[in-house]
Amino acid sequence: MTVNESAAKLMVVFRSAPYGSIYAFEGLENVVMMAAYEQDLTVVFMDDGVYAIVKGMDSSASGIKDFSPTFKALEPVYDVEKIYIDRASMESRGLTLEDFIIEPEVIEADAVEKMMEEQKNLMMF
Repeated sequence: MTVNESAAKLMVVFRSAPYGSIYAFEGLENVVMMAAYEQDLTVVFMDDGVYAIVKGMDSSASGIKDFSPTFKALEPVYDVEKIYIDRASMESRGLTLEDFIIEPEVIEADAVEKMMEEQKNLMMF
């Protein structure tokens, strides 16, 4: 990602399940919008937010269109390269990297905490 020198360090954290609320969808919209403005953007999936990138999600019962394929465009289209997943959140839900539509970098909780401290703005969804 070519980051604008005046860009603020922004982190978007997905913590909510993707369907049943609008949080994950709103988070994705914010990532796309901020990426379009070449911000120094970091994306983290933790807690039930890890489900936002699980392959084969069926959103039909929720009445919400499946937006998860948009996550596949983050790196190649929007140049969002800093995409992480919390190891404990992933493993406690019985998930592995093979279960996801993208391949985030797996990090430990202390690394997530350190990254949060380095951000100018932090948005949780």
